[in-house]
Amino acid sequence: MAGTTQRSPAARIVNYALQAVCYAAFIGVVGYFATSPPYVHLPEGQALVKLTFQHAGQRKEACHERTPEELAKLAPNMRAATVCPRERAPVAVEIEMDGKPLFAVVAPPTGLSKDGASTVYRRLAIPAGEHRFVAKMKDTVAGDFGFVGSRTVDLKSGRILVIDFDAKDGWVFRG
Repeated sequence: MAGTTQRSPAARIVNYALQAVCYAAFIGVVGYFATSPPYVHLPEGQALVKLTFQHAGQRKEACHERTPEELAKLAPNMRAATVCPRERAPVAVEIEMDGKPLFAVVAPPTGLSKDGASTVYRRLAIPAGEHRFVAKMKDTVAGDFGFVGSRTVDLKSGRILVIDFDAKDGWVFRG
């Protein structure tokens, strides 16, 4: 056979030994990073509060009827009698813990026409223990907070409290 070379048994042994060293080094690196450094979700004595929800604010302007003069100025295919602007109000949220502000967020509406839902996601580590939470939300341009909910929660160390809003049920506290 022309062009093929045979390896000597000593070269094969060296080749296999070098492969074994490389595999052992790879396994050692993977094993180290699989166990070290240790992952700590929260420090001892801490809990986590997450505020997360999606809600569409009320329309910024009410629908109105066009006058006959306004309708006459429009092309025939554009003569809708009722006009409803699409833009929605931003959603303002305040969360208090034990009477002190924890979160204060004003979430603008999404979408090109600002007609989508406002989305909020915040998280904060707090001391574990019993806390009183008050959640308030305003989804109109004028007026005060229309949705208010409160709950006293005993958070153990390492636990998570999720504060959510449901249009049917109001404020929901899970944890």
